This record gives sequence, structure tokens and C-alpha cells, in this order.
Amino acid sequence: MRARMIHSFSGKKSAIPYGTKSQYILSISRTNLNKDLLTAVEKYPNTKVYFGHRLLTCNPEEGTITVLGSDQVPKDVTYDLIVGCDGAYSTVRGHLMKKPRFDYSQQYIPHGYMELTIPPRNGDFAMEPNYLHIWPRNTFMMIALPNKNKTFTCTLFMPFEEFEKLPTSRDVLDFFHKYFPDAVPLMGEQALTRDFFLLPAQPMISVKCSPFHFKSRCVLMGDAAHAIVPFFGQGMNAGFEDCLVFDELMEKFNNDLSMCLPEFSRFRIPDDHAVSDLSMYNYVEMRAHVNSRWFIFHKNVERFLHAIMPSTFIPLYTMVTFTRIRYHEAMLRWRWQKKVINKGFFIFGTLIATGSTYFLIRSMAPRPLDYLRRPWDWVTNFQNTGHVSLKTPWSH
Repeated sequence: MRARMIHSFSGKKSAIPYGTKSQYILSISRTNLNKDLLTAVEKYPNTKVYFGHRLLTCNPEEGTITVLGSDQVPKDVTYDLIVGCDGAYSTVRGHLMKKPRFDYSQQYIPHGYMELTIPPRNGDFAMEPNYLHIWPRNTFMMIALPNKNKTFTCTLFMPFEEFEKLPTSRDVLDFFHKYFPDAVPLMGEQALTRDFFLLPAQPMISVKCSPFHFKSRCVLMGDAAHAIVPFFGQGMNAGFEDCLVFDELMEKFNNDLSMCLPEFSRFRIPDDHAVSDLSMYNYVEMRAHVNSRWFIFHKNVERFLHAIMPSTFIPLYTMVTFTRIRYHEAMLRWRWQKKVINKGFFIFGTLIATGSTYFLIRSMAPRPLDYLRRPWDWVTNFQNTGHVSLKTPWSH
């Protein structure tokens, strides 16, 4: 997907590119990605994959975990290192939270999400497939992502209070006809109401914790360490980058976990906390800012500056999505760039206002600024007449 496709109330569509013509983001099935990862890990002869097991307890000091298999019999396992990648509601993190000096915070945002579907039309995509489609409605929004089977997965993000105002099929259809009129015929009224009441709106949680490790025995990665809201599309990417950074550190410290794990926490925590904050910001941008002409103008200025000074000015989305610039560095750089651009706008606006005023005054009289240019004439006039007479442009 090379751009956001913005759907207005009137049905008008406009594209906002993600970056240059060669830059794009990918819409990937989570199920298929999980299958590909399992297929890849099975190729390693020293790896064993166990299904149907649940972690009951984790004891990093003694180097043991207790798991419950399909036979419902708890089993103790000894390990050298446990990597907790067990999601936003991590059991591993829950045990680390009992340790001294482990900081943890979570936030449920007041918005929930619900998934809907746009089926194929005449065997092809019902909309342009190479875009992330967005229906921004200020306090809520709907997006649509293309799938390989020619469908679109739509996600409605909205305050829970708004979901609660739609208890019947008629309420749902009235709501969609009002706010997403061009999407209703693509979804189909019957399918829309069926999907809407299939599951209730789901919550979204943001998790921050520190440190990510315990001694040389345990480390957290992915959502277990930093669950984030989905609005920057960086949740899984941040998890993959955890793996990439960890691998680089293992090589740097010759697989010495006592050196690698503390450095991993020190290195990753600022970045993962930053991408959490960026994801919160991007929700506001997607549901509200993209409706603003000033925002679109600002984006065009950023792209122009990036084109003429590619190493100095880099748009935030480009830094986060298309480079290895660290998340917290991207945030700091973005804030600096915003200040520079806003100061440039201020100076440019001041010059235009000053110049316009000057030429306006000049156009009103042949020489309207004589007495401003020659204040000594005021003194001479006062000595001769006993008073000061200032001619104005309209006194000619």
C-alpha cells in the first residue's frame, strides 16, 4: 500500500502518499505470518515446538518454569534463559512484576474496535487495493486493509459510548448511512448488521514496563514488554526489531547473557516507550488531522523539504517505517523539524505582512514616509512655528 486513501462524507477520495514512489507498507495476514514463522523455526534441528501447553509459574531465580500440557498434569522444566513473548497479558511479565524495582503501567484507551468485511465485487477488489482506506470522522474512524483473497478487512475504531448507542440493526444502518455512506453498498446491509453483532467491540491496551530483563535468566520481548495501540502499524515491527537488536547484542557480547540482557533493556526501553506514544498520537492524526487542509499543506511542505534536503528533513512516518532510525530518536527529530518548519512559517508570514503593509502605505501617497525618514524636519518645523505638523497620506 503506497498511500492513505481518505474517504470524505461526500464520497470524494484523496490520496496521501506514505513516502516516495518507491516506498510502501505491507498488508499481511497475521495467521499466514504465524504459519510462516512456525515453518521457519521447524527447520532448525535444535528447536522443539510444543503445542497445547500453558505457562503456570515462572521462577527465574531457580531457573524453572511449570507448564500444563494437554494431559492436565503440571510439569517442571529447567532452562538457561526464558524469553517471554506471551503477549499483552504476559504470564512471564506477571511474575517479574513481583520483583523489586520492576516498573509497570497499563492504559486502556476509551475507544474500542470492531472488525467488518468488504467482500469482492465481480471477482475483484471492490476498491483500489494498493491503499490503506480511511474514513476519518474526528472522534472515530474506519479503516480498510486489502487481503489476498480480494476482500477488505474493515476496522471501526470508536468510543465505547458510541458503540453502546447502536443496540439494533436499524441503529447500525442509520449510523453507517450517515457517516460511511459509500461503504454501505460495498459491505451490503445484511452482511454489515450480521458482522456488527457477531462480537462486541474489543478493548485496546497500552503497556509499559521496565526493565525488560531479570538478571541473566529472563527477558521480555514484543507485546509482553511493550503492548501498543495499533495506529502506527508498528506493534509487530517493534517485536521483530526486539529480536533483531537482541541478535546484534548477542553477537557483540559473544553470547554473554549477563552483559547482553541489561544492555538490551537499556537500549530498547526508550524506543519502545516512544513508539507507544507515537501510536497514540497517530490515532488523532488518522481520525482527525487528515481532514485538515493545513495538515495536508504541512505534509506537502515536509515532502518538499525532504526532496531537496533528504538527509536533513525526514518526515516522521518515513523515519519510523522506512529506516532503522531508533523510535525515540525519530520522535526527537520530528519535534525539532516541526519547530523549524513552524518558525519558518512565522518568519515567512511576518515578512509578507510587513511587505504588504509597506507597499499599501506607499500606494496611498507619493511620499508618505518623508517625515519618518527625516525626523530632523520635525525639529526645524517646531522651531519655526512652535508646533509639529505631521502630514498624513490622506492630507495630500
